[in-house]
Amino acid sequence: MGIFGRKDTTEGTATTATAVNPDLAALTGDYAIDPAHSTIGFVARHAMVTNVKGKFKDFTGTLHLDGTDPSRSTASLDVTMDSIDTGSADRDGHLKSSDFFKTDEFPTMTFRSTSAEALGGEDYRITGDLSILGITKPITIDLEFNGSAKDPFGNERVGFEGKAEILRSEWGLTWNAALETGGVLVSDKIKLNFDISAIKNA
Repeated sequence: MGIFGRKDTTEGTATTATAVNPDLAALTGDYAIDPAHSTIGFVARHAMVTNVKGKFKDFTGTLHLDGTDPSRSTASLDVTMDSIDTGSADRDGHLKSSDFFKTDEFPTMTFRSTSAEALGGEDYRITGDLSILGITKPITIDLEFNGSAKDPFGNERVGFEGKAEILRSEWGLTWNAALETGGVLVSDKIKLNFDISAIKNA
C-alpha cells in the first residue's frame, strides 16, 4: 500500500470518493531522515565515456507525511557541501573549489518541497525548490514508497527511493574542459538519486 493512499480507479459518478486504506492513517506524522541509513547521491558523465558516482555524507532532513491527502505532505533537506565524496580526494577538492560548489562561500545545498502528489500504486512525485550557489530553481523528484516497519529499537520507519535529473548549468555550475576528440569532460546533465529511511517523531 502506498503511504499517501491510492486513487480510486473504479468507474462511477463524479461524487465517488477517493479510496484510501484506513491503515495508512497510522503513518501520518512528522519524520526525521536517518542519515546513517540514507543516501543522497548523484551521477555525472565523465569524458563522454563513463559515469562518476558521488554522494554527500552529511545532511539532515524532515518529512511530513499525510496518509489521506498527498498534497499536504512535505519534505525538507539540508546538505553540507563539504561532505561530498566521489572516492577521489583530488576530485572532491576540485568540486569544493571555486570552479564548482565554492563551499567556503556556499556551505549548504537545500531542498524545500512545494507540492506532492500520488501517481498510483507505490509511485509519488514531489516538486520543490533546490538551492545551490545561492540560486534557487524548481525540480521534480519521482519517488517509490518502499514500505514501513518498526525496527528492533522501537523506531517506526518509512522508506523511499527517488530520482531526478537536472542541468547543473542552471545553478551556475558551468566549469568544463573540452576534449581533443570532441565533447566535454563533465556532462551538464546530472542524475540525482535518493535512498531515504526516516524515523517517525515520538
